[in-house]
Amino acid sequence: MKTSFRLWATVLALFLFSSWSNEVKAQLITMKVNGQDRTYLEYVPRNLGENRPLLISCHGMNQDAAYQKGMLAIESVCDTAKFMVVFPNGIDKSWDISGDRDINFVKALIDEMVKKHKIDRNNVYLSGFSMGGMFTYHAMNKIPDIIAAFAPISGYPMYGTTANANVRPIPIIHTHGTGDDVVAFSGVQGALNAWIQHNHCSSTAKVTSNYRGASHAKLSVWGNGDDGVEVRLLELADKGHWISNDYGVHTGREIWLFCKNYGFNKTGPRISIVTPKPNTSFTYFMPAEELEYPSIKVLATASDPNGTVEKVEFFDDKSLIASCEQPPYQIEWVPTATGKRNLRAVVTDNDGETGEAAVVVEINNPKVFALSQNIKEAGTVPIGWTTYDGNQKRYGYSDGYTSGCRVLQFTGTRHDFSYGLYFRNGTGGLKRGYAKYGLPNTNATMVLTPGHYSLKFRVVNYNRPNFSPVTFAIEHASTAEAIAEVTYTPTVNVGGNTENNFNGSILQVYDFDVTEKDEYIVAAYADKTAMADGIIGQLYIQVKEYGTTGIEDFKLKNEEENVNSKSVNGKCFDLQGRVVDESVPLQKGFYIKEGKKVLIK
Repeated sequence: MKTSFRLWATVLALFLFSSWSNEVKAQLITMKVNGQDRTYLEYVPRNLGENRPLLISCHGMNQDAAYQKGMLAIESVCDTAKFMVVFPNGIDKSWDISGDRDINFVKALIDEMVKKHKIDRNNVYLSGFSMGGMFTYHAMNKIPDIIAAFAPISGYPMYGTTANANVRPIPIIHTHGTGDDVVAFSGVQGALNAWIQHNHCSSTAKVTSNYRGASHAKLSVWGNGDDGVEVRLLELADKGHWISNDYGVHTGREIWLFCKNYGFNKTGPRISIVTPKPNTSFTYFMPAEELEYPSIKVLATASDPNGTVEKVEFFDDKSLIASCEQPPYQIEWVPTATGKRNLRAVVTDNDGETGEAAVVVEINNPKVFALSQNIKEAGTVPIGWTTYDGNQKRYGYSDGYTSGCRVLQFTGTRHDFSYGLYFRNGTGGLKRGYAKYGLPNTNATMVLTPGHYSLKFRVVNYNRPNFSPVTFAIEHASTAEAIAEVTYTPTVNVGGNTENNFNGSILQVYDFDVTEKDEYIVAAYADKTAMADGIIGQLYIQVKEYGTTGIEDFKLKNEEENVNSKSVNGKCFDLQGRVVDESVPLQKGFYIKEGKKVLIK
């Protein structure tokens, strides 16, 4: 009995000492920032030493620093790895996620920790939960020059993500539960994609299921970014809106293991590819034996923090393309094969150290090309696409949209397609609402050469009970002049809700001819009525036959023989050589009349 009592007393004493010890290390502290009292908790491991890293961890909305400290439970990691953590308090238990109030607080905290604990400015990391995670994303654009890596938890910008940190690539580890009913997991990928693009990371993730032996954990890594930067997503199946520290996955430890790889004290050279943008595609419809590869302008920026740049080399995968010894580091690159090409830029400094950046460029020479292949992520405008609703233009790739023109995901029991690109005419007026593929500056170029083609499309209305027509047009990219145009009125209406059932739409086929080699775009126009709309579920171009059409051959032959217009008896022909009935209005497109090519607009 005495032994049991003594054991219990010893355990209680140790617990009280441990609690008291931790409180000594992490007491609430007040400091002035821009004339306001701001408070924070700090955790400083024993024997921290000088020039050690700092992690700043921000709480969620209606929470506070003490709650965040308890949820993250990172003290044992700090004690082992020897870094300190600061838990700041937001004003009114929230964060300024659009302005500079709390950005200035973070800056002041870093200065204070340098002064008090001699932490290393080159190794400061920022994390936050829920609204703190939203603030973490905000800080990526605001202070990328003082935060070495970012670790948002269960939070992201709710109204769209932008990546404007032009000074450098941004390392990110995002942790989120798939069962989160406060900040939905479905929006995570859109938030990350903006930064994957910004960093020039691989567009395809390396995925590890059963991460660290935990059946509910999956790690996705987008690597090979500029300066070796990665973007990571730690996905926790069925976890709700909280910080997870169980079943083999400790969020704080994962944050530290990722962040410790990044800092501003890197001595090696840095390089970034400015153009072309990641996942740029060139699609050429022409006979394979006549394929002309594009001449691509390649521009990189390079620097060295403690020396000079000796040279920048450009590679098509492992094959050397060119070398530059002086800025600007730019070349003209003509690929020599189709498919996805890994364009690499390698910088070497005066010490022989190297840095690398890479982007993927795709060269296509198809018989059939799916313009809808990238319509597969809700809330985005896909690569290659531009949308306009009469008020706002959106360019692909961009994401985070919850209204207006964007990709919709359909979840009804029956749906003709799972994803569709929604576009609308918000103001009314001719061609005031559209979705266009292949406009300049959208990372997609499409060249058509003379031949006979088919445009195949599946389109429905989103919220038009009486249905409204959609017009598809093939236009010159430089002038927007249409060479072919067809108007179709859908027979299926979704009903304004992505959860509704809809089926019965039919893949439409429209044949057209190209008489001139040029860059072209495919446009889908909503009707001129205000709020007319359309949803593109599938869209293809197929070449049926290359070469000039029969009527063109006939025209050239007659010109050579100096035969006048009476040779065609005054009739009008389409580009397939068929006689057209002029007693009814002609559809838009090219025709041959009296030996001359005529454009009906």
